[in-house]
Amino acid sequence: MDVSLREVHDSDLPVFFRQMNDPEATRMAAFTPEDPSDHDAFEAHWAKMRTSADIAVRTVLADGDVVGNAGVYGAPGEREVTYWIDRAYWGRGLATAALRGLLELERDRPLYARAAADNAASIRVLEKCGFRFSAKDRGYAPARGEEIDEVVLVLHAG
Repeated sequence: MDVSLREVHDSDLPVFFRQMNDPEATRMAAFTPEDPSDHDAFEAHWAKMRTSADIAVRTVLADGDVVGNAGVYGAPGEREVTYWIDRAYWGRGLATAALRGLLELERDRPLYARAAADNAASIRVLEKCGFRFSAKDRGYAPARGEEIDEVVLVLHAG
């Protein structure tokens, strides 16, 4: 599949909202909004993401279809990547391709990433893109309703 990134369009938001309300995907992601079905909170979140100078977010396309999003946020020296791929497309290399594309756009280093410690697929995507284990942490995961282990990975320059 041909994977590309582009600016987020208003028409992408209903797709993102549907994706975020997939119970299996939210459980895997773990660190989601408290109530993913709160459409007003979703709209406010995306309005901030699309207008903040500290956030770079893109729509992920596969063969022209909207399949997710990828972004970078945070202050210089503490910037963190995030991505979400529709569960229907898992296991096809789209997350890796999308993250590589994002890393071409975002040249600041270091970059950080966090993943639930049991989300082996996401950790593998990050490692394929050059991120390396940095630390363990624990945090409250709204999608699971409990505190869970997470890993912190870092991508350095060069």
